[in-house]
Amino acid sequence: MPETKTAWSLLVGLALLVGLVVIGVVPRLRQNAELVAASTAPDAGVLSVGVVPPKRADGPIDLVLPSNIQAIEETAIYARTSGYVRERYVDIGDRVAAGKVLAQIDTPELDQELSQARAALAQTRSGLAQARASLTQAQANLNQASAGLDQSKANEGFAGITAKRFDRLEHEELVAHQDADEKRTALAAARATTAVSQANVDAMQANLGALEASVEAAQANVAANEANVQRLKAVQSFQRVEAPFAGIITARGIDRGALITSGSGNGANLLFRIAHVENLRIFVNVPQTFVRSIVPGQEVRVLVPEYPQRPFVGKIASTAGALDATSRTLLTEVRLRNDDHALMPGMYAQVKFSLAPADDVWVVPATALISRAAGPQVVTVRGDGTAHYLAVQLGRDLGQSVEIVSGLTGKERLVVSPPDGLKEGSRVATEEAR
Repeated sequence: MPETKTAWSLLVGLALLVGLVVIGVVPRLRQNAELVAASTAPDAGVLSVGVVPPKRADGPIDLVLPSNIQAIEETAIYARTSGYVRERYVDIGDRVAAGKVLAQIDTPELDQELSQARAALAQTRSGLAQARASLTQAQANLNQASAGLDQSKANEGFAGITAKRFDRLEHEELVAHQDADEKRTALAAARATTAVSQANVDAMQANLGALEASVEAAQANVAANEANVQRLKAVQSFQRVEAPFAGIITARGIDRGALITSGSGNGANLLFRIAHVENLRIFVNVPQTFVRSIVPGQEVRVLVPEYPQRPFVGKIASTAGALDATSRTLLTEVRLRNDDHALMPGMYAQVKFSLAPADDVWVVPATALISRAAGPQVVTVRGDGTAHYLAVQLGRDLGQSVEIVSGLTGKERLVVSPPDGLKEGSRVATEEAR
């Protein structure tokens, strides 16, 4: 009996040992078999990737750029004459027409200067009249002296003829020597009288030239004083501060009684600021990649946060014609009507351009691009299911997508978000990405 119990104990222990071996070894063998099978399977090492085809842009491409709204015309108004503000007729927010009087300025010093200038003008005009009268009198005296000179020359000629006749008669001893001497003396006296008359005429002509110069100087003084009077009258007209164009008063810097100085330099008072708000303009800096799509006359949308349901329509008025060398942007001016005055200068706005896509340009997701030292690339899946890196040339960055202007035919299948371990020639399993 004891031997039978011992045999049964050995059998039970052996059975337990075999069971433990089976439990520990069999799963490991099965796992090894699965690993071997996986390593020898046809699709071992295949990565699963999402692919999309390149596509054309569906309709216009929207480009939204920030900007600020400005008045089509806006200017600061300063005084052109110094004085005191007698009256102010407008305040901020008032709409004014072109030429409306905004304020009135008292200028007592200027008024006194104008009175003095007018008196000086009257004095110079009187001097001009006197100089002209002296010139007229000198001209008359010269005429009289010229007539006397002519008479003296006539007398001298007669005396010369008479003296010659008496010289012949004296030579033929037909007259007394006394009579011939008298005639020669008369000729000498006539010549002296002619010389005196000629000298008198020359002196009067010189005096006439001096008087003519005096008249010209008096005329110049009159012209200078007239110009000074006109200048002061023009400055005096600036007592009325008028609106240069129709608009709205956006700032006021004066009150009645304020002392103001003319000009716009240091210490000068700003009287008013006026803006024309029926027409507005917006300056936008368009990036270089979009410049070829910007055309004057093209309509744009102006989006203002305060009017989320109302896009305003404007037009491209002009461009700078050259890019800013620092930012590589094109300064573009957009204009729009503001008949209902809903918009105000200084508002923040966004300008939305609808740009037509260019020919032979493909649009791909931005996640399909890979940046490398050699330039931008995309990963395509060949017909045999292997990955291939392809160099491309980028166009405009559209945010979630980008333009490819060179390197694609449109038949490629592009890998979206290529995994880091994806190498050239790697086998991939594809599925259409959304």
